[in-house]
Amino acid sequence: MSLPRPASLASRSDFSKNIFRLNIFACLKMALLPMAIITLFWKDQIGLSLSDILLLQAIFSLSTLLMEFPSGYLSDRLGYRFALSLASLLGITGWTTYTLAGSFTGVLCAEIQLGISFAFISGADSALLYETLRHDGREEEYSKYDGRMTAWAQAGEAAGAIGAGVIYAWFPLLPFILQIGIWIAAMVVCRSLREIPSTQSVPASHIKAAVGIARKAFLEKPGLRASILLAALLGLTSFYPVWLIQPYMQAHNVPLSWFGPIWAAANLCVSLGSVISHRLQYHLGSRAMPVLFIALIVGGYTGLALNQWLWGFAFYFLLTLMRGIQGPYLRLALQKQSRRQERASILSLKSLVFRAGFVCTAPIVGVLADRFGLNLCFMILLLIQLPLIVLAIRLFSKHTHELW
Repeated sequence: MSLPRPASLASRSDFSKNIFRLNIFACLKMALLPMAIITLFWKDQIGLSLSDILLLQAIFSLSTLLMEFPSGYLSDRLGYRFALSLASLLGITGWTTYTLAGSFTGVLCAEIQLGISFAFISGADSALLYETLRHDGREEEYSKYDGRMTAWAQAGEAAGAIGAGVIYAWFPLLPFILQIGIWIAAMVVCRSLREIPSTQSVPASHIKAAVGIARKAFLEKPGLRASILLAALLGLTSFYPVWLIQPYMQAHNVPLSWFGPIWAAANLCVSLGSVISHRLQYHLGSRAMPVLFIALIVGGYTGLALNQWLWGFAFYFLLTLMRGIQGPYLRLALQKQSRRQERASILSLKSLVFRAGFVCTAPIVGVLADRFGLNLCFMILLLIQLPLIVLAIRLFSKHTHELW
């Protein structure tokens, strides 16, 4: 006859299941079948120009930006499970709207819903992962498990992209229809998550509490401010090519049937980077990691700018590798500087700064691409971004050295 487990061990086992469920949710949230062909859909089916597309993404980012901090604050107060479930519901309605869209306005309505959906995801999944590990006394393993969660996410996006080109060629709306089913499955997973008990007190004023978190992040804590700035700049550096690489490949005569596998390979590079991030940090040292980021950025942008051959798109993989490596590294820096009642809020502020940067610059990048061509556009972006990133790295190194 077996003895019953102590309640504390049973509880720990139950909460630890969150880790696997969060990995499944990460896989589903990023299994975005339309993403590998979305730019072609906008251009060929809706009739948008590159300027229209970058404007559309700026508005998407604006909708996410406006909800970014409120959604993070609500996640901290109402629960991470609640936030992820609401995000899944908005994902279902957003992709349903896409199947009905036939103009810029219709696509815009879908993008706004999806933007709010991702605002509620932003920070909530990472915060729940950290709190689950902290509940089990394993918070120092966060980088490893964050990297694995990112790997699941990118594996999901890669799997979704493999056959996207073929599905799109057969029936352009089918990737969007299948996407609805994926978000329904994500909703089911979210409902199975366990909320970590919290002893936080309810603030007398939520507005005052929210303002206090923002003041801490941007004014009172230089380490938080530098971490947010660097994360936002590196995010922008790897995000512009996401919307430029498909027309870039089209301009270099890459066959349409390659688009899905190439998108899948790019996401596997993000996955690889996220998995090896904590190992690179161990072997290179935390202060040497930013040097690796710069090397990958310079290599990726220079290769894309100077290339005139079919296989030049491969330089894009350097940027996706950088995105994977920097994610767990900088999220850990933010987690270490945050408390339970502000964790998702601060992660959302990081996303807010990134989105604000994209809203302000994306239309300009679209004009540059339309007017000067994609190759020259990549070189201009490198020359503008590199000095800013170097400055941000210096500030980050100065104010966060005690974390490592």
